[in-house]
Amino acid sequence: MKRWQQKLHEVIYEADTPAGKLFDVILLIIIVASIILVMLESVESVNQSYGDIFNILEWIITILFTAEYIARLICVRRPLEYVFSFYGVIDLISIIPKYLSLFLGGTQAFIALRSLRLLRVFRVLKLTRYIGESQNLVAALKASRRKISVFLFAISIICLILGTVMYIVESPEAGFTSIPKSIYWAIVTLTTVGYGDIAPQTVLGQSIASAIMILGYAIIAIPTGIVTAEITKQGTKDYNNTQACTACSAEHHRNNADYCWNCGSKLD
Repeated sequence: MKRWQQKLHEVIYEADTPAGKLFDVILLIIIVASIILVMLESVESVNQSYGDIFNILEWIITILFTAEYIARLICVRRPLEYVFSFYGVIDLISIIPKYLSLFLGGTQAFIALRSLRLLRVFRVLKLTRYIGESQNLVAALKASRRKISVFLFAISIICLILGTVMYIVESPEAGFTSIPKSIYWAIVTLTTVGYGDIAPQTVLGQSIASAIMILGYAIIAIPTGIVTAEITKQGTKDYNNTQACTACSAEHHRNNADYCWNCGSKLD
């Protein structure tokens, strides 16, 4: 890889240098601006008044994202690795709709075009790569997935039992017409959402509902505690750099790593 490609890779994929940090900040601003633009375009009155301006701004943003996408392909040794990666797909989705608008014309295609334009909201997913602490959060979620799975399984059993009990206690006139409907009520009540479309009418049913509501507050805190414990257990670890492999774009390398953990290539 040539020296200028290494420098470009350092700026685009990493954030340990002033140039890399500046690139990330500028890109964050553009992403947020594009998301705001998509939201404003969905307001009919605003779009009618400023539609032409929105179109020009959207083309500018799309061209900038296209340049970024091409730059990311240029500065890696294995471009296809990036193309088919999660972020590579997201980056492509964020720019394709605007170019498709050049080929989809006519009134019949307009409905499909509007749907494709909504794909631009996926640009918000481009934000995740620039949130450093998200790496720790994702690692904590992966480490606690078994505990959370057991927790969700236990909650499912509780909702099944409580829903069945309420189906027995309450009458169909109160909305508990079947066990699935009663389980739906139990889930809504346990999560403290409380839509109010189904409500117990008997004293016993209301007592059970009160107990479920109180239980719901306690249950909500459990997954939070599980993930927090994993984050604390991980600490800062030895992965607090933003170095990315120039071959496969893999991240999360140790601070003293010489080779990529994913493909084995030499880290620059």
